[in-house]
Amino acid sequence: MVREDKSTWKASYFQKLVQLLDEYPKCFIVGADNVGSKQMQEIRIALRGKAVVLMGKNTMMRKAIRGHLEKNPYLERLLPHIKNNVGFVFTKEELTLVRDLLLANKVKAPAKAGALAPLDVTVPAQNTGMGPEKTSFFQALSIPTKITKGTIEIISDVPLIKAGDRVGLSEATLLNMLKISPFTYGLIVQKVYDSGSVFDPQILDITTEDLQAKFMQGVATVAAVSLEIGYPTMASAPHSIVNGMKNLLAIAAVTDITFKEAEMVKAFLADPSKFAAVAAAAAPAAAAPAAKAAAPAAKEEEPEEEDDDMGFGLFD
Repeated sequence: MVREDKSTWKASYFQKLVQLLDEYPKCFIVGADNVGSKQMQEIRIALRGKAVVLMGKNTMMRKAIRGHLEKNPYLERLLPHIKNNVGFVFTKEELTLVRDLLLANKVKAPAKAGALAPLDVTVPAQNTGMGPEKTSFFQALSIPTKITKGTIEIISDVPLIKAGDRVGLSEATLLNMLKISPFTYGLIVQKVYDSGSVFDPQILDITTEDLQAKFMQGVATVAAVSLEIGYPTMASAPHSIVNGMKNLLAIAAVTDITFKEAEMVKAFLADPSKFAAVAAAAAPAAAAPAAKAAAPAAKEEEPEEEDDDMGFGLFD
């Protein structure tokens, strides 16, 4: 097979990227640090039929996007995020579905000296199986140990590396000696592009319940402000109507003015015994749950009374 020359290959790449940008309204910008060719192939297989992965040099990606801005000016919002080792994952499916597939395709990897730690690493308490001659190595890393049956035992969990720190040679050596592979690597979603908008992937975790709660919080705030300044709005109108009705009932209670809703209030004020009748009717309903709750406790006490006397007298 004859390999394409560099200029032909670049032209094909530009054409492919532009075609994908036109065809797919949504894409992820993903980081590909520490992702090998074999793992990349497995990711492509997992996304087959749902998404298309396209990697490339940042300069080529920027050039292709700039050349396509006349047709789609919103693509300019992608340019600031094309840096370091990144690529695109184009899709027409639900963004959360493709995001979860990307997160699922990760592989464990040993710690390498000089690499940035993506998460905190803690060495658990364990018997290392190593001989006492390695004690000085653990002491240099301030790891508490003791000798158990001729082997070194780590007596407590030890925080070794913090997320964002570079892995030192000693830490990497220790983790490899203990056969601990603390890191997992895969395509990491850095930004999401959807129909001209670019946002963080955390936005995908927002649920309908979260949006509803925020909306209701905003409505409550608008209602409170409107009531305070006396400016009627749709949010404050129900509260204003209720407050107005309360004022009308209060006026009717102390005057001869009456209307349908005030007749019951006047009846209660004229005959307070009606309050007692209502309270008496409500009492059994409130007492029923309490009686049910007390019944199991009474049942538990019965065996104790039977055990106390056992059917014998004191001098039998």
